[in-house]
Amino acid sequence: MAGTPDSNKGRQLAEINVTPLVDVVLVLLIIFMVAAPMMKSGIDINLPKTTAGKPIEENKLVITLNKNGEIFIDNKQIHPGIFEEKIKKIAKIKNEVFLQADESIPYGKVIRLIGLLKKNGIENVSLVVNPVEEKNGKTGN
Repeated sequence: MAGTPDSNKGRQLAEINVTPLVDVVLVLLIIFMVAAPMMKSGIDINLPKTTAGKPIEENKLVITLNKNGEIFIDNKQIHPGIFEEKIKKIAKIKNEVFLQADESIPYGKVIRLIGLLKKNGIENVSLVVNPVEEKNGKTGN
């Protein structure tokens, strides 16, 4: 009687079927792989275009002035009241920044920001632009 089908009547099956779990995980992986490039975090800014310019070097400080006049330091919005204080602290560590300003910002605001940076110890301010492709197919450098 030990081998009869009736002897397993009160027992539960102890195995877990992992196939549906693997299917769900793979579907989620594909969804995240497709969605990740679309989740671009950054500041909405239209940089001026020119044939002159070089790529931003890695590990450099980037200050952004968007079309609403908001100031960002490395993609973190900074309140105008504490901007000078932050710049003074940064100037002790770095004396070079990259400034990217929306092309719709008046020239005077950009110049005032550059003056504020220089006044607080930032000696080198590089302006960030979008390269324009020249007629021969090359981008400006």
